[in-house]
Amino acid sequence: MVKGNQTNEKEFILLGFPGSRYFQISLFILFFFMYLLTLTGNITIICLVGTHRHLHTPMYYFLCNLYFLEIWLTTANIPKTLTNLIFQSKTISFLSCLLQMYFVFSLGCTEFLLLAVMAYDRYLAICHPLRYSSIMNSTLSTQLAIGSWVGGFLTFSVPAFLITTLSFCGPTVINHFFCDIDSWLELSCTDTRLFEMVYISMCFIVILGSCAITLVSCIYVISTILRIPSAQGQKKAFSTCSAHLTLVVILYGCSIFLYVKTSKQNSLDMNEIVTVFITIVTPLLNPFIYTLRNKDVKETLRKAFRRT
Repeated sequence: MVKGNQTNEKEFILLGFPGSRYFQISLFILFFFMYLLTLTGNITIICLVGTHRHLHTPMYYFLCNLYFLEIWLTTANIPKTLTNLIFQSKTISFLSCLLQMYFVFSLGCTEFLLLAVMAYDRYLAICHPLRYSSIMNSTLSTQLAIGSWVGGFLTFSVPAFLITTLSFCGPTVINHFFCDIDSWLELSCTDTRLFEMVYISMCFIVILGSCAITLVSCIYVISTILRIPSAQGQKKAFSTCSAHLTLVVILYGCSIFLYVKTSKQNSLDMNEIVTVFITIVTPLLNPFIYTLRNKDVKETLRKAFRRT
């Protein structure tokens, strides 16, 4: 039995994706190539924006922050998942597990805040186009980006600290491919009500709060678009926010399913499937959902390939 300070010395076993050896090798190949594509796609867009001055706008600045975040979000869990799929040893120390969980969830909080900031940016660009440049200047955009990063990491520091006060005894198998909170709470042999109260409150504030800001911005944007007299103008305006709406629906829908609930309400198997979609599939699709549908980016990519 491990309690109190001894918790830091405990090792856990990440169950991951149980199945035949062929199944695990197939998953390794799939996740490995998805990870490479995620890194390639996000780094390519960041470099493209950084080397072309006409893309140095607040919208692309926030997108680069999002792509940079996605790189680290996938890196926080996929390498360990790949290792567990190949090797028989699936152990992870308490400290490593805590750090992985802290970075994954802190980056997740940061992503929600960035999505709210990006929605506000699109609101200003479409609803107040004449004042957009003076309001969303480089100073404000930098402050909003830094605020999102700092806010995301500070928000989850309280739940992370509370986890260190829990004791774990008996089974040490985490029924997940990374150190997820729900799976950890299943192993705790102490009262988790305080942690659950803080954790659920944090989820409501971050997820539903940023979702409310995003929805209000989208309502104003759509109402403004519908008042544009020309169909071409409506199409151009809507194309700038349709990609954002797509990601918002996917991310908020999955996250509300996972986190805005009591900690043991959903089955862990279903949580694992939805988590794969959020942490592996979505970061891979983001460059295609956002930038590669954008006319300016596609034209810049064509010119870059022609030079090579």
